[in-house]
Amino acid sequence: MNRRLRVLARLAAISLVACLAFAQSLAAADNPKAVIHTSKGAIQLELYAEKAPATVENFIQYANSGFYDGTIFHRVISNFMIQGGGFTADMQKKTTVEPIQNEATNGLSNERGTIAMARTGDPHSATAQFFINVQDNSNLDFTGEGNSRSWGYAVFGRVISGMEVVDDIRFVETTRKSPYSDVPVEPVIIEKVEISDG
Repeated sequence: MNRRLRVLARLAAISLVACLAFAQSLAAADNPKAVIHTSKGAIQLELYAEKAPATVENFIQYANSGFYDGTIFHRVISNFMIQGGGFTADMQKKTTVEPIQNEATNGLSNERGTIAMARTGDPHSATAQFFINVQDNSNLDFTGEGNSRSWGYAVFGRVISGMEVVDDIRFVETTRKSPYSDVPVEPVIIEKVEISDG
């Protein structure tokens, strides 16, 4: 009898795990996707609309308006991240709409391959600029509301295809274009960002 109960318990546990995995795959399928077309190749993203709704909506609005077309990855640090979406190839900063609330409290970590919002010292100053983590950067995660640093940076998606393009970008030669550092010598152009449903 005990053996039969153990077998039933094991089958129930396996069924539960399978159901959870299926539910997660359905949730992932529902998430919007984005493709960042760059001069180095395409980077496909899954956007976490449930975990970062305001941030994802903001990113989609900028993408659909054509804001990102012709911008560049203007800050590239090979052991940190690649940042873009705010400057033209001649380093002119684009005019944005109002900033959004920081959603870094969503429990998502700045792991390699995730995309997060760039901001100033004000935790709630993110507009259009984003960055892709090229290594695990848990020091950028939310740890509290005490100050700008502890607020962290809001992750709102992850690279699902094209990480080799991200790695190509991370290793480009950079220079200083006053007052900006870590600027690629040869501009890495964001040609356009396309959004699609899950």
